[in-house]
Amino acid sequence: MKLIVGLGNPELRHAGTRHNIGFDIIERLSGGASFSSGKGNFRFTKISAPGGPLILVKPMTYMNLSGHAVVAAMNFWKIRREELLVICDDVNIPLGSVRIRKKGSAGGQNGLKHIIESLGSEEFARLRVGVGTELAPDSLSSFVLAKFTVEERGTIEKVITVCVDAVMDFSSHGIDHAMNHFNRAMI
Repeated sequence: MKLIVGLGNPELRHAGTRHNIGFDIIERLSGGASFSSGKGNFRFTKISAPGGPLILVKPMTYMNLSGHAVVAAMNFWKIRREELLVICDDVNIPLGSVRIRKKGSAGGQNGLKHIIESLGSEEFARLRVGVGTELAPDSLSSFVLAKFTVEERGTIEKVITVCVDAVMDFSSHGIDHAMNHFNRAMI
């Protein structure tokens, strides 16, 4: 069993924003399944996958407090760090890029930073989705909390499909295989 956590902000006003790409990917993975409240501040659903069951989680905290929900979900299902994959936005890589790593720093992503602090470790897999910063205004928070433009949305739809395939590959073959097959410069 693997725990797949998509980061985002819970309020409806944040739907479709750059910061909520993790939620978008979790929704696509769920195939329309309904989500239940977990034993912690998260919502979840379970799906069958070729590599075994996947627990899909959306923290209901704000991005910068995601670690609380991740730890609660891991404790509830007795998930080890090597069975965890966190999906998040990344302003440091170009729009349309996907980076999968088995461990590493937060790289300025506040959700990852809080998860690292909460777990006391950087050793968990993460799938970063490039949302770019080419047109970023002075405030980075305004940029990540803004919705994708119509032009960007076409790229993001393709990226979401690639990310779903990457999660399924992680489930079936592990993080090394997924890294070798899905780390790309651009979609």
